[in-house]
Parts: sequence; structure tokens; C-alpha cells
Amino acid sequence: MRGYGLASRWTATLKVLTEETISSSAIEGVVLDPENVRSSLSRMLGLEIGGLTASKDWFVDGVVEMMLDATQKFSTSLARERLFDWHSHLFPAFRTTRDKFRVGAWRDDSQGPMQVVSGPVGRHRIHYEAPAADRLEAEMGKFLAWFDGKEQDDPLVKAAIAHLWFVTIHPFEDGNGRIARAIAEMCLARSDRSSQRFYSMSSQILEEREGYYEVLQKTQTGSLDITKWLMWFLGCLDRAIEQSNQITSSALEKELFWKTLKQKRVSLNSRQTKVLNKLFGGFEGKLTRDKWMKITKASSRTALRDIEELIAVGVIEQEEAGGRSTSYRLKKIVL
Repeated sequence: MRGYGLASRWTATLKVLTEETISSSAIEGVVLDPENVRSSLSRMLGLEIGGLTASKDWFVDGVVEMMLDATQKFSTSLARERLFDWHSHLFPAFRTTRDKFRVGAWRDDSQGPMQVVSGPVGRHRIHYEAPAADRLEAEMGKFLAWFDGKEQDDPLVKAAIAHLWFVTIHPFEDGNGRIARAIAEMCLARSDRSSQRFYSMSSQILEEREGYYEVLQKTQTGSLDITKWLMWFLGCLDRAIEQSNQITSSALEKELFWKTLKQKRVSLNSRQTKVLNKLFGGFEGKLTRDKWMKITKASSRTALRDIEELIAVGVIEQEEAGGRSTSYRLKKIVL
């Protein structure tokens, strides 16, 4: 990545942080809108990205604030109050502590012990039971002292241990997995000594989610030997780095695309911009007039006019098959 200019590196970082934020939430079954995440990240990072529609989503903003605090301020100590802020960012609708759901505070177990369970009520299976609430202050005190201490010098091993240790203590009522992964990202940023991110650990964990939960459960309910967890985590990290080329190259391709359009003084309307962004963001299947209408909520005539304008300026081209199956693809444009 040193071979690219500063702007290109931040474009790749934006892509990676978008993938990381979306994937970390998706592991827990929380679906975030990619365009809103990317818009929030670019706004908070102060980046001007071509073809990006400005949007504001208070829930997405909270998740993004936590991720940026972990990765952009990686050298800052991880204190109790900072974790409380992260937890509040994850649940912005609950800015104060409530009896039934504590936000920005350790859990109190008023609703019973913190357990990871599966299956229907009455026939459920307990996979793991976290330490009791009255132990949290002491346990988190030990964790935080270790995290910023010198006991473990290798930052990659530290990332793996920190992730496991935090999620095992399970100090909050919800959001523990996402915060554990943000803590791991913080360790990885310390390892790289850079706030710029070029690989997404959470994206790879999402791909291997079944193995992730399996090794976590076995480690938490077994002996204190965490070797298998360390091997799995570091192997997953290795695979994440191998996959990073796909993320960074697509980001750089997109940056070049919008830069070229600007230099050629090609003017696009909001519908065309929206569809082109989707084509760069992993568009499923082929682009047809019907899909254009569905995405932009435009009429058939308007969709056809938008498409024909893009073909005329050399942005997209019609694929070989015609007739009722007519579809379109991005065309490689040159200066």
C-alpha cells in the first residue's frame, strides 16, 4: 500500500472500515445499510469521496464512532469510561441506564445470570455462563491493567487474548461480541502502528462464523489452555490479510473511476450515481432495466434514458445477450 498515494490509501481504508463495521454487526445478526455506514465513515474521517450520497443515521453513526475511536485512537489507553462510551454508541436509543437494559454500565444480573443459550425455552441448552455481576469490577480491572501493560509483548497474540478474555467476562448485557472485536482491531492497529486499515478481520470471521463460535465455546467451557483459540485466531487473521487484495483493489478501482469521470466532466444525476455505487459495492446478478427501476423507483422510460446516457458517455455498455434479457455492465474508461 506504500506504493499508492495518500488519497488512495485512505480510500482503501474507508472500504476496509466499512466492511469491518458491517461484518462485525452481521456476526451478531445486526444488519447495517452499507451506504449509510460508508457515508458516516467518510464524514467522520473528513474524506471527500466521489459519487457518495450524504446521509445520516443515528444508529449507524454510533457504531461507526466506536469503530473509529478504536482504530484511529489506538494508542490511547483503554479505560473503563471509554468502554462505557463504546457501549452507549452501540445503543444510542438508551442514553441512560434503565432497569431492564443497562447501557454504558456493567450488567447487574437483575434478570438472572448472563448465559449464552440456544434452543426453545424449557429445552434450551446453556453453552456458557459468564462470571457473576459482583465480580465484574475486579475482573475488568485486571483485564484493563493487562491490556495497557507490558505483560504480553506480541500485539497479534495480545489481540487474540484480549478478544477471548473480554468476551469471556461478558461485562455488558449486550454488544459484548462487537466490543471484543473492536478491542482486537485496536490491538491490530497498534501492531501496524497505523490508523489506516487494509484488511478486515471481522469480514473473515463472518465467513467462518460457525468455526468462530465453536472454538470460542470449546475454549470457554474447557480448561484454561487457550492454544487452539490462538491458533484459530491467528489463522483467521492470516486468511483476512490474504483476502485484503480484493477489498483494497476494488476501492482503488472505484476511486479511479470517479476521478476519471470528474476529469472528463461527466455529469450524473442522483439515480445514475446510486446505481453506479451499487455496481461497485458487490451488485448481485446482472444490471437490467427492471433492476434499475427497482433501485431508483423510476419509470421504465426514465430508467432507459438514464441507461442510454451512461452508454453514450462510455460509462456502461450493453452485454452481448439482447432482447428481453438485455443487461449492462461497467465499461473500463480511460482518460
